Amino acid sequence: MSTTERALIPLQTLPPGTWSGVTGVFTDIDDTLTRDGAIEPQALQALRDLRQAGLTVIAVTGRPVGWSKPFALSWPLRALVAENGSVALVRQPDGTLRKLHQQDTATRVRNFARLQEVAHEVLHKVPGSQLAHDSAGRETDIAIDHSEFSHLSAAQIAHVVAVMREGGLNATVSSIHINGWIGAHDKWQGACWIARELLGRDLAAEASRWVYVGDSTNDQRMFEHFPHSVGVANIRRFESQLRFKPHYITHHERGAGFAEMAEVLIDHRSSNTHSPPGCSLSH
Repeated sequence: MSTTERALIPLQTLPPGTWSGVTGVFTDIDDTLTRDGAIEPQALQALRDLRQAGLTVIAVTGRPVGWSKPFALSWPLRALVAENGSVALVRQPDGTLRKLHQQDTATRVRNFARLQEVAHEVLHKVPGSQLAHDSAGRETDIAIDHSEFSHLSAAQIAHVVAVMREGGLNATVSSIHINGWIGAHDKWQGACWIARELLGRDLAAEASRWVYVGDSTNDQRMFEHFPHSVGVANIRRFESQLRFKPHYITHHERGAGFAEMAEVLIDHRSSNTHSPPGCSLSH
């Protein structure tokens, strides 16, 4: 059911105990943890606090896997799912990264060629459009910059989306990029995949045991499926465009908003003195 008309509930009004059974967090990265491409100090500390509290945190982003590697290595995450669900990075006990793909090599090679064709079509048909600066690190999608280093109007963004879809791609708009890819994956499907592959969990059956945090229109599939969904305050920029909204909104923007969510979640967890055995998903 669409949540277009539903008012966002301030997170600080969350009734005590509502999140007492939550055992993990999925989160977007850009403008949810970061500002101008760098993680905000409050967000980094919140990630550490969540880990200390025994909560699993998995990031899911439209950013490329190449761009994501330093963060998968240095941030306290269980995993980082990149390129809108198609590829994941998991830090190993020895400090190295293991890369997981949803698509086999032959499929990725075939799709990559088609993606480059569509990217060329976009640049030709939409004056002013530019590939995202992080495009060299992409394996399974393309991205057009609309707000990171260049600016596109709403009409230009819509035109880019239309060209991508006419070319047979899925397309979504984040706070900074327009992403296009081939395949059935998206943020929600990618989250279900990594929960199954890494944790042996059925995310669709236990979505109420997780919180999702995001900031833009490409988080809508997550807002749709997670009953405990949170938008950081800067999501107001996209509110009128959201068919599926988060249930709650933080008072603060970006990384400070994520830290606000973490504090509320840890408080709710600490008030739960009767957790069933085996509920923790952390490793």
